Amino acid sequence: MTPTAEPAQGNHRATYREVLAEPRFRLLFSTRTVAITAGALRITTFSVLVFAATGSALLSAVAFGIGFLPQLFGSLLLGSLADRLPPRALIAGGYALECAAALLLALVRMPIAASLGVMALVALAAPVFGGASSRLVAQWLEGDAYVLGRSLNNIAASGAQLFGLALGGAVVAVLGAHRALVLSAALYLGCALAVRIRLPRLEPGESGGPAGRARGDGGAVRASVHGAGLLLRGRAVRRLMPAQWLPPAFVAGAEGLIVAYAGGRHFAPGWYAVLMGCLPVGMLVGDLLVGRLLRPPARERLVVPLTALTGLPLLGFATEPGVGASSCLLLLCGFGFAYGLGLQRPFLDALPQDGRGQAFGLLGSGSMTLQGVGPVCFGSVAAGIGTGGAMALAGGAAVLTAGWMHTWHSCAATATVRVGGPRTES
Repeated sequence: MTPTAEPAQGNHRATYREVLAEPRFRLLFSTRTVAITAGALRITTFSVLVFAATGSALLSAVAFGIGFLPQLFGSLLLGSLADRLPPRALIAGGYALECAAALLLALVRMPIAASLGVMALVALAAPVFGGASSRLVAQWLEGDAYVLGRSLNNIAASGAQLFGLALGGAVVAVLGAHRALVLSAALYLGCALAVRIRLPRLEPGESGGPAGRARGDGGAVRASVHGAGLLLRGRAVRRLMPAQWLPPAFVAGAEGLIVAYAGGRHFAPGWYAVLMGCLPVGMLVGDLLVGRLLRPPARERLVVPLTALTGLPLLGFATEPGVGASSCLLLLCGFGFAYGLGLQRPFLDALPQDGRGQAFGLLGSGSMTLQGVGPVCFGSVAAGIGTGGAMALAGGAAVLTAGWMHTWHSCAATATVRVGGPRTES
């Protein structure tokens, strides 16, 4: 896409059709959607296998979260590779590694500790592959098209997670857990082959990364730690990273209590699954409406109110509502996640051109790690004040985050160009 004059670029409202007209984005979008489905299938199936082998609810929960928690360390230690290596090889290699891990879990009998170690190692590398993909999207989609590209990814992720969770239960029931893992591996393999065959070969310099740095200059770990330090020195990045990390982490803390809440309130069997599905449905609707109907300045003005909306409905769980009211509250909470669309352009503006891959990897891995920590923290609190009270506390923390963002968001919106430098797309 060729940008027009700067004012038009800033106010132009792109369409999903424009975004999907970019064939390289379509490839990354479709393979990522299939991979998220495969990941949800693998995670739930692996958790079932661990519980069947050990009878331990704790180990089953660890198996569910082990794919998230190590990602922040991987981003800090290896994140610079997302900018230093050819992206096609990285992305295809990432899907191939996920495929190999699923096959290993399906076909090789290993101790539980070894199986968890395999999942942890894959999670360490995940930010590198994800960062390379996000960097390409930021290069190929400009202005509001980039924001809608992120919106499409969010919508697809919500739908793919729902489908993957449902598929996991059905496939395990029909084929068994080990064959379900083989199916997950086949989906990953398809993604790897599609990227390897259809994505153009781009060297780091051609794809927006630093040319001539694929080897040397101190090694990947040193460069990654140094690059992360440089990123976090920027005031805008230090604000915008936690603004995108914290509300999802608090909501994940509440989400992790839904099963216990439904059981404590004696809801009919299966209703916990309906309640858990309300959050991604609300997220899908919110991203679709806010992304499609509002212009960029309006999205950015609504960041704080929508952030508050992620937490305010959760306060209602202090009264321990029934099934209907709980479903509505969770739908509203999910809708609030559209606040992230208003932060995409300021965040992109604040990033250096040669560090985008690492920045996107750090953004995603930090979010995933904190979403793994959230349920543990609020689950511990629930032991003392009850599940409804703990869910309300999580909502209150999200509202406080919105208040913190209000103290800087209005002035940051007008100072983005000055803080982050000239837009690279223009």
